[in-house]
Amino acid sequence: MAMEARERHIEEDKVETVDLSGLSLETLPNPSINIGLISKLDLSNNNLQTIPESLTARLLNVVVLDLHSNQLKSLPNSIGCLSKLKVLNISGNLLDSLPKTIENCRALEELIANFNKLTKLPDTLGFELINLKKLSVNSNKLVFLPFSTSHMTNLRVLDARLNCLRALPDGLENLLKLEILNVSQNFQYLQTLPYSLGLLFSLIELDISYNKISLLPDSIGCLKNLQKLHLEGNPLISPPADIVEQRLEVIKEYLRERMKGNNRSPTKKKSWFGKLVRYKTFNGSMGNNEVRDKDGFLLSDYRSIDGLASPRYVGLLSPRRLFSPRTYFSR
Repeated sequence: MAMEARERHIEEDKVETVDLSGLSLETLPNPSINIGLISKLDLSNNNLQTIPESLTARLLNVVVLDLHSNQLKSLPNSIGCLSKLKVLNISGNLLDSLPKTIENCRALEELIANFNKLTKLPDTLGFELINLKKLSVNSNKLVFLPFSTSHMTNLRVLDARLNCLRALPDGLENLLKLEILNVSQNFQYLQTLPYSLGLLFSLIELDISYNKISLLPDSIGCLKNLQKLHLEGNPLISPPADIVEQRLEVIKEYLRERMKGNNRSPTKKKSWFGKLVRYKTFNGSMGNNEVRDKDGFLLSDYRSIDGLASPRYVGLLSPRRLFSPRTYFSR
């Protein structure tokens, strides 16, 4: 009855939003409205195991599709028909892969796929989803992010914590609009960071906590807009503990001084220093100029998972667990 009432409300008021969330649905009913008129479809918090190919193929005007907290093991290939889709939330399902056809959703701005069983993302995902601003794939089984990730040049938020990442993709320096990077809690797997981090001059927050990183790249000292740096839970040798315990500016200064020393070494590669100077991150010529893009993307949409500061909490994770802001302290 509740579902029928919702659909009647949609018909009477000609509302383009359909909310069928939290109804314990195992299958989708035959709609009594024109599917092609739907702009937002919320099917979250049900027991759906499949989404019919025929349904997805007819959602030609859908902009927001929310499928989180179901029992989906796969997405329909017809999802590639959603040329207007901007937000896709598939968190809290049983997905171990994404269909390659998702690359056809070229208007996509937010892809949220947390709490699944993903072991990899489509290799060419980033070549097609160039409008993506937020990629959130935390709490999966990803061993790496595809190289094409570095082509998502509009990306603002990249959240890949709680995976099995061995490394970050090459070409990371292309993500010049990236403001939040979270690769924390990959535990024993993530041992090194690329020097290219120093070219992410829009970066505001970097979380690399609870990994196996012993050496921070000197180039992090050049991140002039960086306001929050989370380093706890790493076996850091450099910077040493007495530096790490101090303010962020002290850490950055230490790294800059170390970089100057390394640059004088004849055995040190010089290519990155040239890039850092060219991008005006190392010589200080950017001063207080604002370099971040101001297109209205809300950083407040980003949430940290509360209470995951230790590996012992990983077993307590649930797809239906609510996200809540973690209290951050700028060093």
